[in-house]
Amino acid sequence: MEGRILVVDDEEVVIKSCERILQPAGYDVKGVTSGEEAISVLKNGGFDLVITDLKMPGVDGMELIRWLRSHNPHAAIVVITGYPSQESIKEALQLGIVDYLPKPFSPELLLDVTEKAINTVKARKIEEKPLEEQDVENKIEEIMNAIRRHKNKPGALIPVLQSVQEILGYLPPTVQRIIAKELNLPVSEVHAVVSFYSFFSMKPKGKHNIRVCLGTACYVKRANEILAKLKELLRIEEGGITEDRRFSLETVRCLGACGLAPVVMVDHNTHGAVDPVKVGEIIKHYE
Repeated sequence: MEGRILVVDDEEVVIKSCERILQPAGYDVKGVTSGEEAISVLKNGGFDLVITDLKMPGVDGMELIRWLRSHNPHAAIVVITGYPSQESIKEALQLGIVDYLPKPFSPELLLDVTEKAINTVKARKIEEKPLEEQDVENKIEEIMNAIRRHKNKPGALIPVLQSVQEILGYLPPTVQRIIAKELNLPVSEVHAVVSFYSFFSMKPKGKHNIRVCLGTACYVKRANEILAKLKELLRIEEGGITEDRRFSLETVRCLGACGLAPVVMVDHNTHGAVDPVKVGEIIKHYE
């Protein structure tokens, strides 16, 4: 496991015990013996977890937790104490501590609680990342391999963009910056190409992409009602993607199938003469 941990306890034996148990497990552990010292250290940041005693001279554990919550609301905190009052534990829980460690504690319990707290921090960091950053991070090795395959060839930009879109499904600003850096091009040039060609997309697509034609032939045959029904069923707006990333929804001006109006396309499948009332039956086949 990886993670930086600050142990705050006025008993050095407790700090030494935490170091002895947690360091072999791969954690980076620092100990301080007062709340004042902890605040000084925490001002520089860099810790994933704070394990703190509640009863200490000067700035006690509750004051430290309140300070930490006001300065870093997402920090993981574990309380470690021998004789807590019901009031102090209740307040600590209200302040969002991850868990409570009674003194004395076993190595197994300390490791279990620490792993739980570190995983909580990792989950919070993932949730805070924009969706596009998560996507790029998950596929970065494939993206870099695709860039390397084409970067030394003449006119590499479009083949790179095509390859990366095949991997990621779309070309968000994050990946455009990576491509620009690797090809030694201005970001503005990469963005201009992505914006110009209709087959490139800067928005994520669902596993199944639904396109509703709003051309004249389709519109007069209630295509707007089809779009409204799909928005209702999928609970997304035009250009959106469902939470499970199964469906995305967009509109187009013409799909070249005016004789089949109104037309809805799901992936590469064309559905003609669509009844707005029965459009839900179409998407059921793709669930």
